[in-house]
Amino acid sequence: MKRVLVLGSTGSIGSSTLNIIENMPQDFTVCGISAHSNEDKLNQLSSKYKCPSLLTSKNNKEEDFKRLIDESKPDIVVNGIAGAAGLLPSKIVLENGIDLALANKETIVMAGPLIKDLAAHNNAKIIPVDSEHSAIFNLIEKMGKKNVSKVIITASGGPFRTFSKEQLQNITVEQALNHPTWKMGPKITIDSSTLANKGLEVIEAAFLFDLNIDQIEVVVHPQSLIHSLVRTNDGILYAQISDPDMKHPIFNALTWPENKKSYLEPFDLFDNTMTFFRPRYNDFPLLQYAFECAKQKNAYPIVFNAANEIAVHAFLDKKIGYLNIARIVRSVLDYNWNNPLNSFEDVFEADKKARKLALELI
Repeated sequence: MKRVLVLGSTGSIGSSTLNIIENMPQDFTVCGISAHSNEDKLNQLSSKYKCPSLLTSKNNKEEDFKRLIDESKPDIVVNGIAGAAGLLPSKIVLENGIDLALANKETIVMAGPLIKDLAAHNNAKIIPVDSEHSAIFNLIEKMGKKNVSKVIITASGGPFRTFSKEQLQNITVEQALNHPTWKMGPKITIDSSTLANKGLEVIEAAFLFDLNIDQIEVVVHPQSLIHSLVRTNDGILYAQISDPDMKHPIFNALTWPENKKSYLEPFDLFDNTMTFFRPRYNDFPLLQYAFECAKQKNAYPIVFNAANEIAVHAFLDKKIGYLNIARIVRSVLDYNWNNPLNSFEDVFEADKKARKLALELI
């Protein structure tokens, strides 16, 4: 039986993880939970799962996460924390040689090489939980890395996929929070609408799977049934297909390396339509900026993430317009960020500097 520590237990990833554990009591037990600020819900979950090891964002210093891990003694940690705040917990988990089921893409975007070195040094596995990266992880594992020439990441296209350039100028917060396929937190929902989320996934894929940027493509697939594809050296495409439910990639991460029978509904091919479109890079420029950052490396991926986080929260607070999100990110990226990242301190310093510049622009 695996002992599971769930970080971000009251969010969508955390809730889905707890649902899996509840439905597979013979395989998993909850040994610890954390939440951003919802203490009432955290205490309810603690009582329900008989789990005394708790942590809220009021206690999110390094020593607090270390204490949580020491107390809960997990076999695997699910990191469902949103944003840059998820990096430090990922670092501590891997320092302790514990396998990491990673839904926090910022961990890899901000510190991919450092995080991967840390995992290798401590003999810990990073198992991606993002539906796209979970698909790529499993497809590469089955096909063999040397046989894969390209990775194709699917994007829903968000709620404004068919909007004209003129229509995009008047997007409201309420419109942007209405995602057509997935139910997610506000920040990631906005990111999905601007394609910034897909940009973060491009950067994450490059670091996570050691890919050159020209080995990565994005295709808009509104139904979100194919979660990613790989093209093998012979030109043939292989896809991972399932309903758009985050329980599938979480289940795969928790049960890896086994392929266990799932209690979840199997995908039904009948009465489903799948369509595919090219991304509109000019109208959704954050995706293009992410490709540039993945190619330039150094601090550029950190800056892309940091400036975008600040800009998105400003939009949610109705301080800036929708199209200003991309403009602020572009303005911050136009500074020189070629400084090498030799330590986590370098990462946090670049993040801090980029956030300050974005706030000044706002």
